[in-house]
Amino acid sequence: MCGITGIFHFENDPLNLTLLRRMTAVLTHRGPDDEGYVLFGGHSPHLVPVEISNGEELERIQGSDSPVHGLGHRRLSIIDLSPAGHQPMANEDGSVWLAYNGEVYNYLELRRELQGQGHSFHSRTDTEVVVHGYEEWGTDCLNHFNGMWAFALWDNRKKVLFCARDRFGIKPFYYHLDDKRMVFASEIKSLLQDPSITRIPNEALIHDYLRYGYVDHTDETFFDGIHQLRGGHYLVVDFSGRKVKKPVPIRYWDIDPSSKHQTSGARTPAREFLELFEDSIRLRLRSDVPLGTCLSGGLDSSSIVCLASRLMNRHMQRTFSSCFEDEDYDERRYIREVLSMTKADGSLIFPDPQSLFQEIQNLLWFQEEPFYSTSVYAQWNVFRLAEAKGVKVVLDGQGADEILGGYHSALGYHLSDKILSKDFYPEVKGIRRELGYSYKWIAKSLFISLVPFRWIEWARRLLFSRYREINLKGGDLSRILPCKKFGTDHFQNFLYHMVMAISLPALLHYEDRNSMAFSIESRVPFLDHRVVEFLFSVPSEWKTHRGVTKRILRESMDGVLPEKVRSRPDKLGFVTPEAVWFRTVLKGKIEEILESESLKDRGYFNLPDVRKKLDDHCSGRKNMSDTIWRWVNLELWLRSFIDDFEGAHEKSPDRHL
Repeated sequence: MCGITGIFHFENDPLNLTLLRRMTAVLTHRGPDDEGYVLFGGHSPHLVPVEISNGEELERIQGSDSPVHGLGHRRLSIIDLSPAGHQPMANEDGSVWLAYNGEVYNYLELRRELQGQGHSFHSRTDTEVVVHGYEEWGTDCLNHFNGMWAFALWDNRKKVLFCARDRFGIKPFYYHLDDKRMVFASEIKSLLQDPSITRIPNEALIHDYLRYGYVDHTDETFFDGIHQLRGGHYLVVDFSGRKVKKPVPIRYWDIDPSSKHQTSGARTPAREFLELFEDSIRLRLRSDVPLGTCLSGGLDSSSIVCLASRLMNRHMQRTFSSCFEDEDYDERRYIREVLSMTKADGSLIFPDPQSLFQEIQNLLWFQEEPFYSTSVYAQWNVFRLAEAKGVKVVLDGQGADEILGGYHSALGYHLSDKILSKDFYPEVKGIRRELGYSYKWIAKSLFISLVPFRWIEWARRLLFSRYREINLKGGDLSRILPCKKFGTDHFQNFLYHMVMAISLPALLHYEDRNSMAFSIESRVPFLDHRVVEFLFSVPSEWKTHRGVTKRILRESMDGVLPEKVRSRPDKLGFVTPEAVWFRTVLKGKIEEILESESLKDRGYFNLPDVRKKLDDHCSGRKNMSDTIWRWVNLELWLRSFIDDFEGAHEKSPDRHL
């Protein structure tokens, strides 16, 4: 993993190299192993040694009669640790330059294919495969790659900048556009090094966050004027003409709703899934540095650990888990089952509620935008543990719930597709038997899945007190409405919406920032595009069937997972006992923030309603912990990134507290 930066001018303006370096330096945690820059002006690129800030050669470029651009890079060495992996990286004649963050896992196979086409290689990196892949296939190279990436590639012959993000947006790419230039980076804080980019909060996103808990569901960010390139998109900026047109993102990949699974011989869908998933893990075990796995004790992470253990042969696997003394939030009984079966070396960490607010400024600094719950803090601790154990690459189970229908909120959508069939009542009975839900809960879930979201939202605003503590006006509902990608298939439409908008992008954001804060590369085998495309092609019964969630994964893991884990109906993940914390050890701190003058002055909240909901939670009448956290987290984010960005940076404590 790495950090990339860039400044590309649309007019004949000089490059601020000091700014480019400052933008790159703030990403050191993403790439502590190496640093590099290249400038483009006139007819040639110019490599800038780190120790040189100016000189005759640089002055010549700055004085050219064409725009001057620059790429910056911080490297985390994972594949080919030698200096041959230095970036920005060029092809043989220096006509193509790449600043790249990510991993193309099938790089060995593509390397052989490209060598057969006449390309020569001077390193063992996947970076060089991306360079030659672009030379061979142009922008279509993205469809050849299996992995995660965000990169900026400069084609010096065509005078074209090509920027792309992987299919799901596992790796980040942020940019700011104005009439004179495009500035981009792996993280928002890098762009904020430019004093001309104003720090104005995006109140439309603040509304969506406070009301629905949504983040990363559009190309907007919490900063007005800063956008992200969405997963599955690329953009091209053409500098060859007299006037540069502002780029428009282009979608290059999407899930195909017309793709239907075709049974082949005696191979069941569960067997086909296992083969794809196992190959995904095999590719993601490629590394020249120590590798481990996150283990929550749930079905998803346990499946990765058990399959990876088989593929790693005699090499002992290392796992990292977040645990709590409160049995309602602790999964050590399942973790022990997996460790016993695989003989893996398990390490545990116990997040401390008292430390949450001691570290919150640091956590916010790396997350950059408000986050949904304190589960992000649990994950933060897991990556801290992995770093302490010397591991540089970690596999994680992110994405499984979205593509397999693991969230119980998906059950109503599954039932709505069965409501007129003979399967409806058996499905209801299965949900009651396997998951213990009441008829009332099932009816409510079915109602939500059938009634248009606009009607539900209208009723909430008119009839109920929920969200009345928010003063912000409602945003554009169209950007949070599920699309009809799969026609009348409610279940598939819901999962698609979870994958593309309202769940997975935010989880990947948290994953990337938490892992990169500790200079760790996180890999997510469930998000191999072949696995995802396959799961969206099989009938919904292979995901949810009569109360059994993630059916295809459970069947494929028969004999692979401990039965106690394979058959467990509940799920936790890296959660925290935040509801208990907010009533007890953290109550005073929560009240201090919610009663602060700065929160009052912002005008975002109706304070009596805030007080009432806080009292309802602390008394045990309702569980409002996720809502309370959003209030608190937003206020702390505004203090750090809007009120005092420079001060927050200077005072930010060491991440290894």
